[in-house]
Amino acid sequence: MRPTIKILEEELKEKVVNEAFEVLEEIGFFVENEEAIEILQKAGIKVDKKNQRAKIPRDMIKKSLKTAPSSITLYDRDGKETSKLEGDNICFDPGSAALQVLDAETNDIRLGLSKDFIEFSKVVDQLENIHAQSTSIICSDVPEVVQDRYRLYLGLIHSKKPIVTGTFLKESFGIMKDMLVSIRGGEKELKNKPLAIFDACPSPPLKWSDLTCQSIIDCAKYGIPSEFVSMPMTGANAPITILGSIVQHAAESLAGVVITQLVSPGAPIIWGGSPSAFDMRKGTTPMGSIDTMILDLGYVEIGKYLNLPTHAYLGMSDAKILDAQAGFETGMGSLLAGIGGVNMISGAGMIDFETTQSIQKVVIDNEICGMVYKFNKGIIQRDDPIAKNLLKMFDDKTTHLLSHDHTLKWFREEHYIPSNVVDRATNEEWKNKGRKSIGQRAKDRADKLVKKYPGISLDKDILNDLTKIMKYKDVDFKSFLE
Repeated sequence: MRPTIKILEEELKEKVVNEAFEVLEEIGFFVENEEAIEILQKAGIKVDKKNQRAKIPRDMIKKSLKTAPSSITLYDRDGKETSKLEGDNICFDPGSAALQVLDAETNDIRLGLSKDFIEFSKVVDQLENIHAQSTSIICSDVPEVVQDRYRLYLGLIHSKKPIVTGTFLKESFGIMKDMLVSIRGGEKELKNKPLAIFDACPSPPLKWSDLTCQSIIDCAKYGIPSEFVSMPMTGANAPITILGSIVQHAAESLAGVVITQLVSPGAPIIWGGSPSAFDMRKGTTPMGSIDTMILDLGYVEIGKYLNLPTHAYLGMSDAKILDAQAGFETGMGSLLAGIGGVNMISGAGMIDFETTQSIQKVVIDNEICGMVYKFNKGIIQRDDPIAKNLLKMFDDKTTHLLSHDHTLKWFREEHYIPSNVVDRATNEEWKNKGRKSIGQRAKDRADKLVKKYPGISLDKDILNDLTKIMKYKDVDFKSFLE
């Protein structure tokens, strides 16, 4: 039996979806993109061009939901299947687009650099429980105009895993798409074997901006999965009630569903988000708040109710260092996401309100992800009778089963065995090994993984092709790879 968690009754899910339909039908949503407006108008949807508000009939929403796929399969750089986003399957990826990093040497937060991104990607590529990578860190040492494509460029070169990415500039998509096509060998091949997911964030309340509209339109044209990342903040740009914010999230996401399915029926989409229970005291958006976690689980249940692949930013912390807060917020969020069957769980490695990546934390989080996978397997009956035959072996001389064939057969299956990042030594052994904290042990493992990295395995012709696509003025991007 797989452990499960539910926080919304079926009747309440139906009510949320129905009210979201009413919002789009009666109030509408704002759409800033001219191509999106033309697409909507061509479908018979009225758009008030003066205030850029579109109202979508219920039947149009239902029709769009019918064509949106319920499953998305991701493939790695070599074309091997890695994850199937459907049902209660889960997959972890690091948080994306962090402006800053937690420096592993100084423990200070600073701007991210290309070196940070490359080392982070090399480590993530070798972490066994994180099955997708992301364009994790914004590199401040390259021109802003190329940062979108540059992060994808580095990610595709240094990791085989599928990648969660996105654009901050409309002009970036075509170049990024060409990189993915170069890897796959053609647009059809890319559509058949998705290598990347593009995040697109509607602007709360009820708005799809020029940039985000263009992103989901372009992705739909090429069959690249779009991950809707709706971001209502309770009491700030969304209702203070968690359920009210879930309704707003649903309305914003449904508008995206309609646009993508009008462009290309069957276009792959993921019902995702990064909302927050806004902290009125500090004016912050806590991602480690239990209220944020409840909000995430609620909108994910709506996505499952609509039979769509789901995503959430869970497993992060608002701490500024790798302390107990970082641990308990990350652990709680990751486990809840796993039990809730969130298909794509983003956020590994992140701290400080989704702004900062940490190479040490992503190594620690890999252990948490492994524990979540183990927990989701539940308790399995290995024998029948369950234990009686083994218990017969105990007598006044036999008092343990340490060397028994049954123990040797099953102990690795029954127990999650972490790396030495997790301390399970005696106090004496811990002291003899230098009294290291989990952050220090994680740094040691990250350093070893960077040194162990086997090198760039990408075909040289493809690497050269990517570099040509990446070309910008006289910047020598290959120099960043050395």
